[in-house]
Amino acid sequence: MMIINAGTKIATILKQNNAALEAIIAVSPKFEKLRNPILRKVMAGRTSLAMAAKVGGCTVDDFFMKLKPLGFETDMITTLAGEETKKPVPAFMTSLKKEQIIELDVRPVIASGKDPLGIIVQKVKTIQPGQVLKIINTFEPTPLMALLEKQGFVSYADAIKEDWVETYFYKTDVAKTPVKDVPAGSSEGWDMVLQQFESHIKTIDVRHLEMPGPMMTILESLETLPADTALYVYHKRIPVFLLPELAERKFGYRIKEISDGEVHLLIFKD
Repeated sequence: MMIINAGTKIATILKQNNAALEAIIAVSPKFEKLRNPILRKVMAGRTSLAMAAKVGGCTVDDFFMKLKPLGFETDMITTLAGEETKKPVPAFMTSLKKEQIIELDVRPVIASGKDPLGIIVQKVKTIQPGQVLKIINTFEPTPLMALLEKQGFVSYADAIKEDWVETYFYKTDVAKTPVKDVPAGSSEGWDMVLQQFESHIKTIDVRHLEMPGPMMTILESLETLPADTALYVYHKRIPVFLLPELAERKFGYRIKEISDGEVHLLIFKD
């Protein structure tokens, strides 16, 4: 038996009982993406039941009802305390000016059945320090907030009404920009690493894929990459959001910018 509450991570629940995957997916069709093992591995460790409830447009109780038959018990005291805690309004929101805001409404993209991540990533690259990206969405994009916070953004989500959430991403002066400066020193020793793995290299080309295809493909390839082998990736750009994932998985990397729209990566077990 495992006791869960609003703060319990999805990954912890899945580790306890494999059948919990189908139970969670049954709560909302928005969780169908969890069937993708790579996407599940990336997001489940960061997403709590409370976060998932916001994404799925449901309640934490909906998860409890589906998980209880599998032997999970609910810690209601912690759950209620967690639900009553509201994230404080960050300082940038109190002095926000209209001219600072760059607005992006992704609801039409979601309604068409497409993933808005690619559009959001492109817009993020245009945001300058001091500017605020305002994303209008149907739910609070907690995984995206976690990713962008690693890139120097401060975020805040405001639920206006059902199916209308405004999420603000403020780019601070200490944000890691430009993009090419994010992987500091990552180009050093390219030839040495290439020579080290010269006869043990697996090659993939993700230049033709739309976001988040490149990141998913690379992570999937790393799942079965032998320890003595390096992954050689042909990419269109420096994959900013991938780099923190590589660090968490103890992978080293080197990046070589060939030209505008042509980037090569060497990824290996660190």
